Amino acid sequence: MSRPGGDPLAGLVDLPGVTDAVAAARAACEELRWHEAFRRRWREVRAEAGLRAAAASAALDGAPVGVEAVRAWATGTAAPTGGAEAVAAGALRAQGVVESQLPALGARGGAPGAPLPQVLARLHAAAAADLLPADLVGRPRTGPPGDLRGLGTAPSADQAVARTAAVLADAGATRAPALVVVAVVHGELLAVRPFAAANGVVARAAARLLAVRTGLDPTGTVLPEVVWQEAPPVYLAGAARYAAGDPDAVAAWVVAYAGAVVRGAQVARGVADEVLAGRRAAGPSGP
Repeated sequence: MSRPGGDPLAGLVDLPGVTDAVAAARAACEELRWHEAFRRRWREVRAEAGLRAAAASAALDGAPVGVEAVRAWATGTAAPTGGAEAVAAGALRAQGVVESQLPALGARGGAPGAPLPQVLARLHAAAAADLLPADLVGRPRTGPPGDLRGLGTAPSADQAVARTAAVLADAGATRAPALVVVAVVHGELLAVRPFAAANGVVARAAARLLAVRTGLDPTGTVLPEVVWQEAPPVYLAGAARYAAGDPDAVAAWVVAYAGAVVRGAQVARGVADEVLAGRRAAGPSGP
């Protein structure tokens, strides 16, 4: 993505379809916030949504173990055994990192949480603990990434470090709408692949956290991951086009991202309905 001077994210609002997409995503998340379950049972909704986010994110990285397996690990009634389950266990641990950084629903003031670059390292340490040697966990890659090969040639390790730092700095300084910020950070992390493995899980977990911090998803329960899981080739194709940096492709990524947020809010509403009806009472995320 090109980075002109000034605020490089703010100008994306002028791309075709982005303004309407921003409005649709904002409205869906605001409507979800007023679901009755969030009055007293928001912790349960957030925990259940976290399990589903972790399971869907793992599936997108080739580990479709299912939410019930993830639930069993989170509640301590079973343990992952390796292979694809190692990827899914990493996604669950990464979701645990996200939840540790989320404020209580309705909280005012207080600590804003760790800076996003630090959280990114923690997310990778959680996601890749069973996938990489210890000296590569939580650290930028020094060679080519080993995953997400369908996104084209990855930038060099030095370029990946620089682009990751740049997009995180842009996210902290921009006045662009929250939807744009979250979509671009997600897309950039997929495109540059800053780590040796687990880049998809890390990108989606970072986007979940940023959606709360920017105010896009104040509940921390919207589930675009479940939407992307329905059509992984579409999700990856959009990320590949974004990685090419063409403005029309960036606009298409942001618009599609908004669509996933809108539908993900509907999925979260279903989770909230289940919790309110007493059909779900998830435990905290973590294997």
